[in-house]
Amino acid sequence: MGLRDRVTETVDGKRFQRAIIGVIVVNAIALGCETSPTLVAAHGGLLSAVDRVAMTVFVLELSARLYAHRLAFFRDPWNVFDFAVVAISLVPAAGPLSVVRSLRILRALRLVAMVPSMRRVVSALVKSIPGLLSLTGLLLLLLYVGGVVAINLFRPSGDDRFADLGSTVLTLFQITTGDGWSDVMRDLMRDQPLAWVFFVCYLLVGTFTMLNLFIAVVCSAMDSDAPPPAPDHLVLSEVQALREEVRALRLQPVGPAERGSAN
Repeated sequence: MGLRDRVTETVDGKRFQRAIIGVIVVNAIALGCETSPTLVAAHGGLLSAVDRVAMTVFVLELSARLYAHRLAFFRDPWNVFDFAVVAISLVPAAGPLSVVRSLRILRALRLVAMVPSMRRVVSALVKSIPGLLSLTGLLLLLLYVGGVVAINLFRPSGDDRFADLGSTVLTLFQITTGDGWSDVMRDLMRDQPLAWVFFVCYLLVGTFTMLNLFIAVVCSAMDSDAPPPAPDHLVLSEVQALREEVRALRLQPVGPAERGSAN
């Protein structure tokens, strides 16, 4: 086995990947601790050392994977994602590029690339984008239609939230998220007692239906991306037993009586 084969076997092994996941978690915790002035004042040197060690490990890991897989490394989108995250972390965080320093926390997103279950969820979200775009267009249409109706119904009340189309659409979007819709409704019901009819109808269509459709599209994409179910072990054992019986029958010697009947 050559050196490249040994490196490939190492970087693709489960132990190596678990070790990298551990480094990612420790580095993410250290970066979170750096947001606390108290912890930085007490353990700033240790946190910086952890960050440098983690960055060194990430660079060595990517170098080993590039050496093992060569150009095939860039054929996997997750490898490209890992490479981009580490490359951003290597940009000097000085002068006008000081904002890049805050992007070091992106290393924590490497957990998505390292953990298969997380990768499946993200892949399902990406696959559901076409359906989500259609639902987003439908939701925007609903907001526009509802905004035109609401502004004609509630602008005479003098409420600033329904003064123009922009404010009305923003208010309806707030209602769609379920934030304070009952307060808006009760304020309008002081002058228009039947205002609740509009809000109930809009909530039924905009919130309970549309948002559930978003969830349904994502769940459908996740189901389609799920691995096929494992075959039943009992069925496999029965098939194996039948194969053994057929093989035994084929190997069984033929007697004289059977030869005579065959003739």
